[in-house]
Amino acid sequence: MSDTRSKPRHRRRRTVLLAGAPLAVVAAGALAYGGGFLGADGADTASAATAAAWADDTADDTADGFASVDAHGQNGTYGGRGGETVTVKTLADLEKYATASNPYVIVVAGEIKMDPVGKEIKVASDKTIVGAGTAGHIVGGGFFLGTGVHNVIIRNLTIRDSYQGTWNDKDHDFDAVQMDGAHHVWIDHNDLRRMADGLIDVRKDSTNITVSWNKLSNDNKAFGIGWTENVVTDITIHHNWIRETEQRNPSTDNAAHAHLYNNYLQDDPDTDITSSYGNYSRGRTKMVLENSYFQGVNNPVIKDSTATLVQRGSVFSGTSGRNESGGSAFTPSDFYAYTLDKAADVPGKLKSGVGPRSSIGTTATATTKAAAASTLTVAADGSAQYKTVQAAVDAVPANNTARVDIKVAPGTYRGTVNIPANKPHITVVGTGSSRKSTVLVEGHAAGSRKPDGSTYGTSGSATVTVLAADTQLRNLSVSNDYDESKDTSIAAQAVALRTSADKVFLDSVITSGDQDTLLLDGAGKRVYMRNSYVVGNVDFIFGGATAVIDQSVITLKKRWDGTSAGYVMAPSTAAGKKGLLVNRTTISGDVSAGSFHLGRNWHAGGDASLDPQATVRNSTLSAAIKAKPWTDMGGFPWKDDRFAEYKNTGDGAGAASADRPQLSDSQAAQQEVADWLGDWTPTAS
Repeated sequence: MSDTRSKPRHRRRRTVLLAGAPLAVVAAGALAYGGGFLGADGADTASAATAAAWADDTADDTADGFASVDAHGQNGTYGGRGGETVTVKTLADLEKYATASNPYVIVVAGEIKMDPVGKEIKVASDKTIVGAGTAGHIVGGGFFLGTGVHNVIIRNLTIRDSYQGTWNDKDHDFDAVQMDGAHHVWIDHNDLRRMADGLIDVRKDSTNITVSWNKLSNDNKAFGIGWTENVVTDITIHHNWIRETEQRNPSTDNAAHAHLYNNYLQDDPDTDITSSYGNYSRGRTKMVLENSYFQGVNNPVIKDSTATLVQRGSVFSGTSGRNESGGSAFTPSDFYAYTLDKAADVPGKLKSGVGPRSSIGTTATATTKAAAASTLTVAADGSAQYKTVQAAVDAVPANNTARVDIKVAPGTYRGTVNIPANKPHITVVGTGSSRKSTVLVEGHAAGSRKPDGSTYGTSGSATVTVLAADTQLRNLSVSNDYDESKDTSIAAQAVALRTSADKVFLDSVITSGDQDTLLLDGAGKRVYMRNSYVVGNVDFIFGGATAVIDQSVITLKKRWDGTSAGYVMAPSTAAGKKGLLVNRTTISGDVSAGSFHLGRNWHAGGDASLDPQATVRNSTLSAAIKAKPWTDMGGFPWKDDRFAEYKNTGDGAGAASADRPQLSDSQAAQQEVADWLGDWTPTAS
């Protein structure tokens, strides 16, 4: 593999990272995560320069809720990030870019009238459509997202006035946003009002949807979910002000998981529209309703006999009629992290925080809560600010731009930890005298059952999940202590640590488990581990990331039945990307000689386009490593992929052969730590 950089620069970086010298003390440049959610009202016009600045400030934001969950081949929702930014002021330009096949960040910098009235632009995948300040108005129509459309953000817009004179309109289907079979869609900080039929429709198996911080008002129907016999839709609806809408507030039909929290439903007396019902769990929906505020709403919470609805913490003021719950639903925190506001605070927070914002560089959470402290503390005995690591993570405002240190006192903390994609720049550091002093542990396997009866799956079994860029874990242990011997009939993959983000730094960390201990996910996403331990037995370092394990110890462990047999690595690298690099590391353990492969080629899902890569160099290999250290997986020959060694030592090392490829000196010069990390210098902070 060639390196297009000049040799002098290449050599300088290599000296820093490979010669044993300390890492640079200057922090790597922070990611350009913009202000995220937006500030207070202001001007109604936007220049092209202002619009471009707006786009730069918001394009790196990512969704929370179910839109942030990896599914259907899509890792979270980030819209057109990485694509060209364009500013539009005409219907022709808006339609041109919204329907294009390439990713775009489309900044709407004025009022655009739909022609004909009721027109819904057919948005293609990988788009961010964002209003510039409060200037972006779509008048007389909206957007349609068809089957398979995914990774779309609609944000900071006013979409209004397709109303045709009849509130319960049966003749015109002129919605603000309609989805038929789309997935990974984030509708955020919009003002939606006075449309014909409804404001938002989530139909026909659309899933992984988040609707947040919107004002929905003056319409017959707020939004409906369903129009299908299938039970697949996962949707999060939070911090929306739903005001003067008669029905579908929302109506949720056959949703697999509907999580509604911190919404404000308001129906004032003596107005043109009177509510018939509020939140409705229909069909076979599983709904969780938390900490919302219902004011003057008739039949505020209703459910079908076939649906389940768990509600807790809401306030009902001046409501009447049905207020129902029943059955068991699901635990939202099993899917993603979130923080609840107190229900009593919801009206005030939403009145000042929903809808389009004009200030660049102001987050939504900043309009409702103080910015997080730069240091948060955790102690299981209650002597610190928080008793769990997850509670401290939840306290970090979304889209934070500065580093937050979470300092964890010595102790054992049982439970999962999820650092979501919209909370970058977090360091979780144990404050004990060693890596063993602070332990984060849970015991889920891929085949273990969740409370709702579904299984965790491999990635969902992780004790700690890192989805946020520029995350650091330091001086602690992460363990999955699932015991295979208790049930050998279920899938036993049990992840201790999963990363799926760029620039993740694991410094003086122990990750321990059996099968699938360390999942390094995400094509091309960089992970650097140093001065650490990884313990396991089967494919226990695996995934598609561009990852380095440097100056560490990989400990081989016997199987649950006492046998010695296993595989260290199972890379699933994408073609053209770098995979797993083990450098200056010891691989050993209390296992039989010749019982472990260094790795095998994982073509995840049978994907022949993948090109798995693993290189082990300048490392010490014990006698446990087989003389033929690489092997096939899933019917794919390992020799067709990228496996190599360079100048390893120890009883398990061997000379070059057809079964043991060795890099030449010139090849090795292109497979160094600096080649994996590129422009990133990991620095403890």
